Amino acid sequence: MGFILAQALTGLSNAAALFLVASGLSIIFGVTRIVNFAHGSFYMLGAYIAYTTMSMLPGIIGFWASVAITGVAVGLIGVVVELVVLRQVYKAPELFQLVATFGVILVVQDLALLTWGPEDLIGSRAPGLESVVYIMGEAIPEYDLAIIALTPVVLFAIWYLFNRTRWGILVRAATEDREMVGALGVNQSWLFTGVFFLGSLLAGVGGAIQLPKGGADLLMDFSILSAVFVVVVIGGMGSIPGAFIAALIISELNVFGVQLLPQSTLVLMFVVMALVLIVRPWGLLGKPEKPGQHGQVGELARPIAIMPTRGKWLFAAMLVLLALLPVLDDSFLLVLMADIIIFSLFATSLHFLMGPGGMVSFGHAAYFGGGAYAAALSVKYMGAPMEIAIMIAPLIAGCLAIIIGWFCVRLSGVYLAMLTLAFAQVLWSIVFQWGEVTGGDDGILGIWPSEWASDGVVFYYLVLVVGSAGILLIRHVLHSPFGYGVRAGRDSFVRSEAIGINVKLMQWMAFAFAGALAGLAGGLYVFAKGSIFPDEMEIARSFDALIMVLLGGVKTLSGPFVGASTFTLLQDWLSRFEYWRLVLGSMIILLVILFPQGLVGFARDKFGRLINVRGEDHA
Repeated sequence: MGFILAQALTGLSNAAALFLVASGLSIIFGVTRIVNFAHGSFYMLGAYIAYTTMSMLPGIIGFWASVAITGVAVGLIGVVVELVVLRQVYKAPELFQLVATFGVILVVQDLALLTWGPEDLIGSRAPGLESVVYIMGEAIPEYDLAIIALTPVVLFAIWYLFNRTRWGILVRAATEDREMVGALGVNQSWLFTGVFFLGSLLAGVGGAIQLPKGGADLLMDFSILSAVFVVVVIGGMGSIPGAFIAALIISELNVFGVQLLPQSTLVLMFVVMALVLIVRPWGLLGKPEKPGQHGQVGELARPIAIMPTRGKWLFAAMLVLLALLPVLDDSFLLVLMADIIIFSLFATSLHFLMGPGGMVSFGHAAYFGGGAYAAALSVKYMGAPMEIAIMIAPLIAGCLAIIIGWFCVRLSGVYLAMLTLAFAQVLWSIVFQWGEVTGGDDGILGIWPSEWASDGVVFYYLVLVVGSAGILLIRHVLHSPFGYGVRAGRDSFVRSEAIGINVKLMQWMAFAFAGALAGLAGGLYVFAKGSIFPDEMEIARSFDALIMVLLGGVKTLSGPFVGASTFTLLQDWLSRFEYWRLVLGSMIILLVILFPQGLVGFARDKFGRLINVRGEDHA
């Protein structure tokens, strides 16, 4: 009994920092509707800044003063991010702002590396709370008990701020209807800035109080990010009490899961999130989203036009140029271009869901990696040749998409996106932990093309033909009755249902189609690299595809190719520098600010009349 109590108290202590960070993210999303991926960076900065301030302010008073100073400092950093970056793109599509926050993550990672170095920093124990208390024979750190006692105080302070102050009432009003708040004369810009300060402050305090328990390192931003998003989604986007309850649930499950089901700890919280969203799609204490509300990306009234003759000639000319690349006799260039074509197909399949389909996926790597693993496993265990393995890849990925899509089409907006992420993490954990079959972290090696395609030039042409055919197939489907049905459901769910279109069925079929094409890209990828690792199913790979789509332009059909080319070339070029994340992140932020409609969207708006492609790219 004493052991169970000790574990429960440990879970409550862990829930404190998780709640602080999650409540800050929930507040920011509730008002600004920004999916702030940089929130984990504020948590990391909180730990690092607290390490510095605590070393300068000794003693118990200095410790708690450092926590407060850290919170304010991180809050001010959040204000700078909001003013310099996000305020410039508030008028852009809501999910395009996500790309800006991803750029902030990269910048903060390298700035932290420059400032504090690559080594992990071990935080000192909190003065006056170094010892332990024995409860039922079990040693409980005094600091854990102090953190447990502090959490309800913070919850009450947040409740009081939002329910008993004028500023808090305005924030609550903006959460319900920010357009109406603006119409009543409230300065939304400064309201957003204040919300960002508070949300960042809470994240910074969360990192500071976690320092004596776990130290500070350069990976803690991503390590906390998944858990924070899970907590916010389970509790209900914008609900502080919901975030508190969800933080308790997740922390306790993680603590006891380590003891009862050690292998479940990687995915336990995602399984819980998936179950909650399936039963209650808007979270425990959240509110249902209206069709087309927040997080939808396809609110376009423009029709999809057939590519004009000049556009077809431009496309043909591009294919000819790609076909002539081997003339340059540069093997590295062929490998790089093969990667660009593969990622273009991957990004185009995601664009089919996001643009015409209006459904955002944070877990599209499940199909890319699923197709790659299907091809690799068929070669390893069935002795299948490359040709058969590449055909198996989209079939298996399509089946995965059918299963996942059946659950996901019941949701919308951010909740749909997070459910796709949950399924992707479950699949990732399977390939990561099932080492006997998938090789685990060591991956599957020696998956090379058939003898006839073993030459680099021949394989490049194979990728060019198959990848181009896949992209053209997606474009053809967009102009089919099925494609128009998918887009109709995106534009007006009610009207589409009224004229007899089964919107959910259309969305489900869209999931299957997009998943199959992503799997085809994965099948090509595994033979291009000769191996496959669990990394290809991780969150980072899904975000790569998301950034490619948004950089190119989610409201354009050729955007995924341009976005994939830009992102892949930037990664390849900048990876040679020591602080490449700083440069890449800065360039991503700059591209977001300069081209809020995406690179192709900008070119279409500025030069569309000159090249006569006025209807070609509308999604």
